[in-house]
Amino acid sequence: MILDRICVYCKEELKGRSDKKFCDAQCKSAYQYQQTKQQPERFFNKVDNQLRRNRKILKDYNKGGKVTVREAVLLSEGFDPNFFTHFWKNQKGEVYLFVYEYGFRKIKENRNNKYVLVLWQEYMSKR
Repeated sequence: MILDRICVYCKEELKGRSDKKFCDAQCKSAYQYQQTKQQPERFFNKVDNQLRRNRKILKDYNKGGKVTVREAVLLSEGFDPNFFTHFWKNQKGEVYLFVYEYGFRKIKENRNNKYVLVLWQEYMSKR
């Protein structure tokens, strides 16, 4: 009994072992990538991706250690203020949210929503 064996990914005829599913490593890798893309994104991946995106955006806009940026600018880049790693409260009671070493605090200035961006400092870890 001869079985027609074809590659699961590219549909080419297979030669070799009887249990072979792919014609080469590239087809196997491409098939696994395709299968992964079809599965819904896991919660952990969504959170991790957004944290990395937020960190990159804050890093790109905070070149001087402390800067003010319009909210619309950050949001247009994909920034989501609901994703942060920790917070810090200063002596005035103002709360800064941090994405790793980059912090932000929402303010209203001249009827415009803005974010004050800061960089984590050593004195912030002292209680």
